[in-house]
Amino acid sequence: MRIKKGLKIVLIIFCMILLFLSFLGYFSARWYIETYGEMGFDAILYTLFSGLGGVQEGLVKSYLSAALLPAAVWFLLVGVFLFFTSKRKISLPLGKRGLLRLYPFRKAFSCSVSTILAIVLLFQASSMVGLSEYIGSITKRSTLFQREYVDPNNANISFPKEKKNLIYIYLESMETTFFSKEQGGAMEENRIPNLYRLAKENINFSDHEDVGGFKVATGTSWTIGALVAQTSGLPLKIPSNFQSNTYGADSFLPGVTTINDLLKKQGYYQAFMIGSFKDFANRDQFFTQHGVDRIYDLNSARADGIVPPKYHQWWGMEDKHLYTYAKQELTKIAQKDQPFSFTMLTVDTHHVGGYFCSECENVHQEQYENVYSCADRQLDAFISWLKEQPFYENTTIMICGDHASMDHAYMERNLEEGYSRHIYNCIINSSAEAHNTKNRIFNAMDLFPTTLAAMGCTFDGDRLGIGTNLFSDTPTLAEEKGSTEALNVEIRKNSPFYLSKFILQ
Repeated sequence: MRIKKGLKIVLIIFCMILLFLSFLGYFSARWYIETYGEMGFDAILYTLFSGLGGVQEGLVKSYLSAALLPAAVWFLLVGVFLFFTSKRKISLPLGKRGLLRLYPFRKAFSCSVSTILAIVLLFQASSMVGLSEYIGSITKRSTLFQREYVDPNNANISFPKEKKNLIYIYLESMETTFFSKEQGGAMEENRIPNLYRLAKENINFSDHEDVGGFKVATGTSWTIGALVAQTSGLPLKIPSNFQSNTYGADSFLPGVTTINDLLKKQGYYQAFMIGSFKDFANRDQFFTQHGVDRIYDLNSARADGIVPPKYHQWWGMEDKHLYTYAKQELTKIAQKDQPFSFTMLTVDTHHVGGYFCSECENVHQEQYENVYSCADRQLDAFISWLKEQPFYENTTIMICGDHASMDHAYMERNLEEGYSRHIYNCIINSSAEAHNTKNRIFNAMDLFPTTLAAMGCTFDGDRLGIGTNLFSDTPTLAEEKGSTEALNVEIRKNSPFYLSKFILQ
């Protein structure tokens, strides 16, 4: 009897834990979609396994209030209702058959109901975040990478006699969506006029006849995925046997050759600068393991006197401090007796709503638009400063968004149904001449060979990684397949080649 009673207690505890986890899973999935939009399950997996250290505090509070709290409340309400125990019972007389117990429920019934409810909730959660699609994809195999991958080490890459410096500016969530409708954007009035002008005056690869951009490919929809794609010509795939150390301190894509690896061999001094903590999403590991000499982040900014010792706003420090820091360090780096590569990543335009700093002007109805306008002015001022520097003429400048904005609620409020969102790009001081810049179908991977070409490099063929040099006449893989979506179908599939070639080295 004691054993039977003990098993019943264990079963009840198990059912209650399952019920709580199902509510948490459902509300977490709903919060994620409402906050980020449909980014793909691979982005969720990477975030879960790489850790949340350094994440913006407001997102944590948002999750606690919009996911954990309602999950706990619903669990308590449903749990108490199902598993309530009392000596007093409500029964229905059945004549000679006795009484039918109505409430409190029998424990077997309560466990059955909680299990069914849990299954329904978890199914809804998995549907919202694309888990079923992800599982369906990884059960299929693709030969995309072994067929199309071009190893940079075998491409006979040649650098010009006078090597050009590279400044690569990743603008957080920068979309052409913020152009006016007449310019191909979604706004009544252009919110980022300086970025539009820079693209017009220099080189911009576009999806239409005006200033445009590229669509997000699978494996590039979040920052570290975009950084990997634009530097290596490869998406950041999460292997089906994902382990927490796959992209960690020990190794981060050891079999991949990035632009930073190539520049290292050519004697470049390389730096990466961010306004948050460098270890968020293992960005420090990716860059240090692939040729970058120095990483600047919030901690180094504190140490170098850019901000006070305990300073922390938003994700770390605002972009106004980042640009000040960049000017200071670029001045030092440019004095070295070697070519340099300097990469920086802004943050103020991150969701939700962006960060309204002291430089921002409150001229638009939405804070997010005010932040984008401010980011536009700050970037333009930085480019103006660069033009005054002695190293400017011999420096190729890449300005690119990292991925589409994750501010799902803002996009839902302000975009017309069916609007196609694209990521901004602009190339200044290119050594290559552009012939076919309009009506292109391309993605972040194509920027890897394109950047090298812009620096004056030549190489066999027109592809590196699975990216295509946009200065060439060779169609991109997305163009060959007819759309980025068609290419995404192949990228999402399981690739043993990707695992063995790039990860398990």
